[in-house]
Amino acid sequence: MKRLLLSALAAAAALSPLACDLEKTGNQLRADHVMVGTLLATPQVDVCASALAGFDAGTCGTPDSGDTVSFPGQTAAFVFFGTKSGENSQPEGLSGAAVTLQAGSAAGVPLNAQGGGSYGVTSDSTDALKYTSGATYSFFAEQGGTKYEARVEDSPTKEAIAAFHPPEGFVRLNANTAFAFDRPAPPPNQDRTLGFVTVVPLGSNGEKGKATYSNVPTTPVEFLQLAAMPATFREARVTIPATAFPTPKQTYLIIFQAVRMGGPESDNLFLGSVVLAGTAEVGIARTN
Repeated sequence: MKRLLLSALAAAAALSPLACDLEKTGNQLRADHVMVGTLLATPQVDVCASALAGFDAGTCGTPDSGDTVSFPGQTAAFVFFGTKSGENSQPEGLSGAAVTLQAGSAAGVPLNAQGGGSYGVTSDSTDALKYTSGATYSFFAEQGGTKYEARVEDSPTKEAIAAFHPPEGFVRLNANTAFAFDRPAPPPNQDRTLGFVTVVPLGSNGEKGKATYSNVPTTPVEFLQLAAMPATFREARVTIPATAFPTPKQTYLIIFQAVRMGGPESDNLFLGSVVLAGTAEVGIARTN
């Protein structure tokens, strides 16, 4: 754990523009409060039932034809807010904080307490939670009259993945076979965004099953690992392991999140705090 914390600190200090502010960076190095958070958007997905049953993709109708199963888009925000007591300590969650997400100068959207220092909200429960490309998102936590802020700037646009959209309309592959795809080049003078993959099986009636694969960080330690080694998630070619597609004649959603990483803005947050914001490209795969 100590080595991981030191690696995360070194990476954050080297990559953050705040590293030039030695006093602020020094305060963040000594801070005992930590925040990790995500804002992830997924667009609506329309699945052609006929094509996925083995018929030619050209038999698909319109979304209103009854031949299409639609999955509504969703935006979800999550925050873990806690403390650490030393270099080797695991962060411990803090309950009772007022946690909000704010886009630019807009009003903040409250996140609901979920226990253990976790807070979250989705667009299913509030219309106020929206994802906008190019926006600056601030994650706030307030407790005992003290406010803590982490920020991510210039939230990315959806990254178009050509391999997700073959002429047939969906990806065909054998069960227990890896699937690789190439990411497009980033705009000139910009770093490639981080990329995360989740694979979810779909039932015959369109119900979503439990994810068979995901490399999205979910725990404070995984976020620290991300801060220490972000290059792993910036590679131009992404390979989804064969174990993500275990069942023959099964339909899967492949969700690729392109995200930008931010960090602490206030000097009372640990330098290794990480926040992410991004939106998804979705592909459909059918195993033989």
